[in-house]
Amino acid sequence: MKKPSLGQISDYELKQLKLFKTVVESGGFTSAAAELNISRPTVSNHIASLEARLGMPLCKRGRGGFLLTDEGAVVYEESKQLLAQLDQFRSTLNNLGESPAGQLRIALSDTYSTDERCRIPEVMRAYCKAAPKVTLSFEVEHMRDMERQVLNGDLDIAFIPYHRKLQGLNYIHLFSDNNYLYCAKDHPFYHLDDDAITNEMICSAKLVHAGLQPHEEIYDQLSEMNLAGSSYHYESRIALALSGEFICFLPEEVAQPYVEKGELKAIAQQHKHFTLGAAVIYKQMKKPNRAKTLFLETIYQYFGNSTEIPPY
Repeated sequence: MKKPSLGQISDYELKQLKLFKTVVESGGFTSAAAELNISRPTVSNHIASLEARLGMPLCKRGRGGFLLTDEGAVVYEESKQLLAQLDQFRSTLNNLGESPAGQLRIALSDTYSTDERCRIPEVMRAYCKAAPKVTLSFEVEHMRDMERQVLNGDLDIAFIPYHRKLQGLNYIHLFSDNNYLYCAKDHPFYHLDDDAITNEMICSAKLVHAGLQPHEEIYDQLSEMNLAGSSYHYESRIALALSGEFICFLPEEVAQPYVEKGELKAIAQQHKHFTLGAAVIYKQMKKPNRAKTLFLETIYQYFGNSTEIPPY
């Protein structure tokens, strides 16, 4: 290739650098194509064009899989910094106007978007009226991913179930969930009285659990149980429980519709239960972000006067 040279950076080059960053973080062209919703040849053509523009190979393709060249590793790190600085510049400018603008990135845990206790429709109605120029990005994510993404700045706000507090994160407590063990009508425990279900029986039954590193209260209960499956999302845990092959812990509110239909039943409530908090998490801002600040103020309007004591 020709000697590395890069003159003025246009929007086109920025787009290609952003695509290259996605390729690296996705682990290859195919995964990046799926994430970007474009074809693999299109991704390949963009990377080839960028390599020609820069005058250096950025990655190796072949049977050995996707690998960055030494030059590609440097370009990736510099691209991350450049794109982050551009985002910060855009955010700063958006905060200079009369009303907030830009994008607010929000993620929610499983079921929280429709959980009435989160009051998402009310919060969003009030926020959108106060910040009509802000573009909203909503996703459903795993709790661990949301914590990490808020800490590293990839997310602005997250609604999570929590059993711990991480340094660097701020928490606005929303409500608490009582979690109980549930079995389905096809499970042997369903037609037994609680007195007839011994701890030995519970501990030998197959349990599908959230797959998280639990805090001490939950660990004490899980450590003696038969951890036969794991799934973070409630929907898949419920599906496995409804098979009649597994028992599982669920928040009382999440299980209630299935209990009312007679499909699930809470068991061993006296000695197998725990409490989880629900919270909005965010990272303290080094620079003003009016879109984010206004959202947090809106959350406080609805939850700031709560007298409920957080469980942790």
